[in-house]
Amino acid sequence: MDPAAPVDPAASVDHLTPRHWAEANRLLVRKALAEFAHERLITPEPVGADRYLVRGDDGTVEYRFAARVLALAHWQIDPASITRHAGGRELPLDAVDLCLELRGALGLTDAVLPVYLEEITATLAGTAYKLGRPELPAADLVRADFQVIETQMTEGHPCFVANNGRLGFGVHEYDRYAPEAARPVRLVWLAAHRDHTTFTCAADLDYDTLVRAELGDEVLAGFAGTLTGLGLDPADYLLLPVHPWQWWNKLAVTFAGEVARRRLVPLGEGPDEYLAQQSIRTFFNVTAPTRHYVKTALSVLNMGFMRGLSAAYMEHTPAINDWLAGLVAGDPVFRRAGLSIIRERAAIGYRHRQYEAATDRYSPYRRMLAALWRESPVAGLESGRRPATMASLLHVDRAGGSVAGALIAESGLAPAVWLRRYLDAYFVPLLHSLYAYDLVFMPHGENVILVLHAGVVERVIFKDIAEEIAVLDPDADLPPPVRRIRVAVPDEEKILSIFTDVVDCFLRHLNAILVTEGVLDEETFWRTVAECASDYHDSVPQLADRVRRHDLFAAEFPLSCLNRLQLRNNQQMVDLADPSAALQFAGTLANPLARFAPRP
Repeated sequence: MDPAAPVDPAASVDHLTPRHWAEANRLLVRKALAEFAHERLITPEPVGADRYLVRGDDGTVEYRFAARVLALAHWQIDPASITRHAGGRELPLDAVDLCLELRGALGLTDAVLPVYLEEITATLAGTAYKLGRPELPAADLVRADFQVIETQMTEGHPCFVANNGRLGFGVHEYDRYAPEAARPVRLVWLAAHRDHTTFTCAADLDYDTLVRAELGDEVLAGFAGTLTGLGLDPADYLLLPVHPWQWWNKLAVTFAGEVARRRLVPLGEGPDEYLAQQSIRTFFNVTAPTRHYVKTALSVLNMGFMRGLSAAYMEHTPAINDWLAGLVAGDPVFRRAGLSIIRERAAIGYRHRQYEAATDRYSPYRRMLAALWRESPVAGLESGRRPATMASLLHVDRAGGSVAGALIAESGLAPAVWLRRYLDAYFVPLLHSLYAYDLVFMPHGENVILVLHAGVVERVIFKDIAEEIAVLDPDADLPPPVRRIRVAVPDEEKILSIFTDVVDCFLRHLNAILVTEGVLDEETFWRTVAECASDYHDSVPQLADRVRRHDLFAAEFPLSCLNRLQLRNNQQMVDLADPSAALQFAGTLANPLARFAPRP
């Protein structure tokens, strides 16, 4: 029996109250109207000063609300102002109904619609769960512990509407394994036969050193005793950490033949306690914070992908990380910015030959049993510095206070000065990666750790390297194990790694938060971003041709839409073999940096 199973069914849904459900729907309807309008799936009609109207597909339902339209067609909607009307009467807000009423506008097919509605419902349930838990105000959160900040995050991805589906988790499993539940977890360990298992590690590491440091001699002896007690030789096996959900719900059934034949042997839980991170399948060691994160395979559908890990991909993960670490360490621009990465130091993957014979290399069946060990940022922190997920910069508490605003207040700096310090640490390395190396990251809030001192962002740490980075040059000269990160992207699309992933999908939201809170006006915000970019460009005259070719100050840029990807296919948003081909465009956006372009 799964030890997370609930004792009392009624207690497991305590958070699903009428008040929490109504508030969750209001918040998600606000986000849906805002992001669907941003992606031009719907077009709000002006009906007065800062008042707008959205009609359902058949024209019988209307949504009315107050909003400000900020730079980048960002709809800052007042959630308290939203009302829904049909047949002369006001109706309650319901995010599922909204999707049904806008089904045609959203392009939801018969195949996608029910799964998308399930994701919307799960996202609502997650919000209701968060509303039922105690909250730290933003002013207190900025001084909180690294993991307290992590578990207090409530928004998820700032662009995706259905961003908290986690389809596969039961309610008791959500309460056990969701990051916001903040419940320590012990990982399940398996012995995996070497004939089916690949372990690789960084050049300065080996298997025995890693598992001894992570588990200790006493635990290793106990695991070896379990194997010998079954008449098996421990030397024939490698140790593999597994998410408890994956063991109880997938491996013990889907991999039953491997267990029965003793190719996989369950050894029990490890000694350390971990907390799930915002990425769900990655764990931070709270027993020994300087030990590695552990990233596990998790066959749960969330935000357009099954969150597994590929055994084949794991094989080259440490080599890719070693290569990137060397590149970062050897570049003077990265050094001046203080950029570092936390390396994925070792990886292990189990290959189920029957499923491999039946599937292509992108199948979820090939992503059920693998893990990696990633460095902890804690050991490398300077005295007096605190780490925090960059997602916290977009966190707003229930009273409307933002973490970004609270950090600015704590720093004592002028808001524009604080913003520039942050941009120098975060934005400059991303610009330099593209212009100098055709290298791009996936630099959303969950993938970046801020290093803070007295409220100021001193430097940043990038993580989630091997699965997320790419070199946008199919002919780049890279070591053989690293070549899989080379991708072919049209030259004119390379700058979208900045315009879409940074400007539109992160800075757009940060601007709206600071403007709404009255911390900073829009002109100052975007001028500060432009000045940061311009000063970087001036500092690398040797890259002037590339800077001109990938023009950050162009008058407009293509609007690349994330929700359109999920609405089209929420089982696998992107063809991993050709990610560029999957992009969904909807016209262009006026570039808020253009008016601040440096004079020739």
